[in-house]
Amino acid sequence: MFEGFSLEQIKLPEATLRVRVGGRGHRFLMLHGHPRTHATWHRVAPILAEEYTVICPGLRYSPLRCVATQSARPVCREQILLMHQFVRDGLTEAACAIRVDGRK
Repeated sequence: MFEGFSLEQIKLPEATLRVRVGGRGHRFLMLHGHPRTHATWHRVAPILAEEYTVICPGLRYSPLRCVATQSARPVCREQILLMHQFVRDGLTEAACAIRVDGRK
């Protein structure tokens, strides 16, 4: 599973996230739903990694918890901090691409 991807432990201020990373190019953050894990993406991630740097984190917060509290802020805050770890070469923001039906 995740052939060619590294498994990294990314330290953030409030937690350390387990993250699969592979590929080259613009960063592509793939978030899973509850009760899944980052392994949800093991088939599609290598395909996307041909064009993008694919980042598949394990989420600490359950989307159900966020719905119950009516706030996705904890998840968003962690993912923004995570993406800042992948900003390279003096860039000030991470680029993301979304593909739908083969279109960018």
